[in-house]
Amino acid sequence: MSDTRVDLDPCATTRPLLVAQVTDTHLGVAHGSRLAGMDTDASFAHVLGLVRAAPRRPDLLLATGDLASNGAPPAYVRVRDGFGALGVPWFWLPGNHDAMAAMSAVVGRGRPMVRDIRAAAWQIVMLDSTVPGEVGGRLGDEELARLERLLADDTARHVLVCLHHQPVPVGCAWLDEQRVADAGALFALLARHRRVRALLWGHVHQEFSEERDGLLLLGSPSTCIQFAPGSDRFLLDDRAPGMRWLELHPDGRIDTRVERVRGVDFGFDRDSAGYL
Repeated sequence: MSDTRVDLDPCATTRPLLVAQVTDTHLGVAHGSRLAGMDTDASFAHVLGLVRAAPRRPDLLLATGDLASNGAPPAYVRVRDGFGALGVPWFWLPGNHDAMAAMSAVVGRGRPMVRDIRAAAWQIVMLDSTVPGEVGGRLGDEELARLERLLADDTARHVLVCLHHQPVPVGCAWLDEQRVADAGALFALLARHRRVRALLWGHVHQEFSEERDGLLLLGSPSTCIQFAPGSDRFLLDDRAPGMRWLELHPDGRIDTRVERVRGVDFGFDRDSAGYL
């Protein structure tokens, strides 16, 4: 099995590779569709504004799933056009609310999902943690074998591994039921490849950061509604939509921060009991 690979050549390879992560945009069928009362097109546009306003243009952007709320092609057209207008290379992976066939056809313009991105001193591996018809995540034998193969193919670069679902509990009981079911196998694999520096995911609609045996574990806010940390049931937070920045240094260090939209009242139904 061959995996789609892209080699990027940033202008400066001695400075950190600047990566923008944008996740869980949840665009609906029609422009202006709402999720828990929030206009997800408006919030998506404001987060893209953060990318455009950054002092330094990112070398690449990673979109880590749930780009559409129901896998509708019109939503993917707007996602594709929004990211495309930034003028930077961008790469995507699916979430549990996405439809892989539509994503490949519209977002990917008929091309396979890019699994292996190589830029400067870094390799970025994109995994599919979705299970058809399920909310929770699992990698399965095929994805784990793909990861093993890609990590064995280039032993010189530092590695960032990306997926949609969280592989560790984040402290929300209802969300943690949806984490990667075979995360034990994932961490056993990563233990054999110490050049993997971080795991990066979406899905949790909140900021999360932890270190495990030298491996950085990162969850990130959504571009739309936010889930309240530490909640036992579905509960929304009043934090603003946001994104994550990562500086990937040539020596393997990672500097990262979350940036949120400021000064905008998006409005949402704080009493929402789910994706309504």
